Amino acid sequence: MTGSEPRPETAADAHAERAEVTAFRRSLGLPALVDVHTHFMPPRLLAKVWAYFDAAGPLVARPWPIRYRHDEERRLATLRGFGVRAFTSMLYPHKPGMARALNDWAADFAARTPDCLHTATFHAEPSAAADVARALEQGARVFKCHLQVGAYDPNDPLLDGVWGQLADAGVPVVTHCGSGPVPGPFTGPGPVAALLARHPRLPLTIAHLGMPEYEDFLRLAERYPRVTLDTTMAFTGFVEEDAPFPRRALPRLADLGDRVLLGTDFPNIPYAYAEALRGLERADLGTEWLRAVCHDNAARLFGL
Repeated sequence: MTGSEPRPETAADAHAERAEVTAFRRSLGLPALVDVHTHFMPPRLLAKVWAYFDAAGPLVARPWPIRYRHDEERRLATLRGFGVRAFTSMLYPHKPGMARALNDWAADFAARTPDCLHTATFHAEPSAAADVARALEQGARVFKCHLQVGAYDPNDPLLDGVWGQLADAGVPVVTHCGSGPVPGPFTGPGPVAALLARHPRLPLTIAHLGMPEYEDFLRLAERYPRVTLDTTMAFTGFVEEDAPFPRRALPRLADLGDRVLLGTDFPNIPYAYAEALRGLERADLGTEWLRAVCHDNAARLFGL
């Protein structure tokens, strides 16, 4: 099977998966899930992202069949069928000049999708601070910063006004800053450590638990109380093959249980949504930890 040939999903598959996710939620006593790392984008951009995954591009470097390659309405229905009460529209520019248009699309998407947490983005460019100010005025509740795809330094002086605004507003910024699946020129813990030293109040969410530099990013979360981590793809069989979470670090992740958030990368994942939840169960950190991660922490962070 190649990246362009995901396994066909039948109606029976969809029903079985909804039942599995529902059983997971009920086992935790949760009426719903909150997923802080899902992707909704303008159709042309999403098609290009999927084509990049299909081709196993340099930033992917392995076959990656998109599991939920459906139209927008079906993707929304799928998430809602899983009992996800709130989710994001993570989108990001790969070059300067894109952020404002993406933010306008995201503002419209949030207006017509009440269960979406209004998401925005930025790039390291002269308009960055103004783009962020405009997005905040539009009602953005969370931002996406992709250091791997954007290939920019978070400490670029062009972003000084961005980080100050987000710290002052207390608006989280979900940041792909770990070096997985492929390192970028500004990924890894060093640039983020320097950023947090300058902006210790920044509400930064480390995507993918900082994969593969998990322990370095745990250390930053332990040092800075407004840093959180999302679980996107962590503990799944797909990731554990190449970048397993170190077992010795599980007690530290347990201790940060009030600052870990469910993320999945839906729809751009090469396995079923339920596998993300099974992976968290396999971490064996207990029911209270799972309940906090899958709902309570994000509900508190976003005032849901």
